[in-house]
Amino acid sequence: MTTPQISFPGAGGLREAGRLFALGVTVFGLMFRRPFQFREFVEQFWFIASVTILPTALVSIPFGAVTSLQVGSLTQQFGAQSFTGAASVLVVIQQASPMIVALLVSGVAGSTICADIGARSIREELDAMMVLGVSPVQRLVVPRVLACVAVAFLLNGLVSVVGVAGGYFFNVLMQGGTPGAYVASFSALAQLPDLYVGEFKAILFGFIAGVVASYRGLNPRGGPKGVGDVVNQSVVITFLLLFMLNLVITGIYLQVVPPKGG
Repeated sequence: MTTPQISFPGAGGLREAGRLFALGVTVFGLMFRRPFQFREFVEQFWFIASVTILPTALVSIPFGAVTSLQVGSLTQQFGAQSFTGAASVLVVIQQASPMIVALLVSGVAGSTICADIGARSIREELDAMMVLGVSPVQRLVVPRVLACVAVAFLLNGLVSVVGVAGGYFFNVLMQGGTPGAYVASFSALAQLPDLYVGEFKAILFGFIAGVVASYRGLNPRGGPKGVGDVVNQSVVITFLLLFMLNLVITGIYLQVVPPKGG
């Protein structure tokens, strides 16, 4: 006898959110359980890295340049040109780097993961794996989520370096900034916890992108057309979750970690 589901406005969304959270907890627990699909992890890591490195670097250059130019213009108005480098670094490391990485990982790699698992679902491959006693989550989802996390962690460092270098170049070239002052101001406002929170965001965002893509891929509806629909849904859902989570983490960080010199 099945238990009747309680229906009220928003009940379906709450159930979906609960299932998504449950999958995330399951994936996290299975990461530390043998057997680990090392070959699948390496293949997925290489694929995600190969399709995201170049776009990430290309996006980082103009973003760092725009940030530096905007911040440089504001600091000139207030007569604080010496803090241009420090302010630009804070924006790039704390906010821009993890968000750029997460959006590219979820948009490029997440859509591919969702389409791959969704295609397997409609072909009933996942049902066949369960009949054979193989967990689709441990066999397919865990290595893909871990690959997203690893690539996001490494790409965050790349975006930070490229973004800061782009900001330095455009500030010195177009705004007449002093190279030494730009570099020397890094320590005026920036501190190591700023780098730590950026890397933490990248890891968490990569995990969420992988889990959301896998969850939507595991639950397609309507055959091949449904696979295309869940791919679009996974990207949109991931973007919304990442922006909301970024707001929460940033608010907590600014309350917990005192500013430099504070």
